[in-house]
Amino acid sequence: MSKSNKNKANSTGTIALNKKARHEFHLYDKFEAGIALQGWEIKSIRAGKVNITDTYVILQNGEAYLIGCKIQPLNQASSHVFCDVERSRKLLLNKRELDRLIGGRDREGMTIVATAMYWKKCWVKLECYLAKGKKEHDKRDTVKDRDWAREKERLMKHTAR
Repeated sequence: MSKSNKNKANSTGTIALNKKARHEFHLYDKFEAGIALQGWEIKSIRAGKVNITDTYVILQNGEAYLIGCKIQPLNQASSHVFCDVERSRKLLLNKRELDRLIGGRDREGMTIVATAMYWKKCWVKLECYLAKGKKEHDKRDTVKDRDWAREKERLMKHTAR
């Protein structure tokens, strides 16, 4: 496969999505962070062996770390490198963004949830949000609103004919 065909196959640059996050949380402030990765992790990410379904971000000593991200090592990776699948990875954020995250977590009782991992030029970026957990009735309301919007589109489509 040529380089142009590879780019067309994954033109959005999306590596992994956390679709469950939009269902489980109210998402507020969006942040884009770089990730400090090792060489074998980049090779595995290029091969698509990453899962961010149950990931979240913790803040320790004024730094942000990604917890729960699973990057499976490739079989052809070097044998002398120890590959820890679920190690905590440092997020690269500037001081102002870290202060906003710390303030949201401490004052407003929010959590920080990872929603997407994608390529930006040659760098791997993580999209994360300040979020608050939804209650069960909030989840039902969201599903009901989504179903009603879908039904409304169907009705409008049929009446327009």
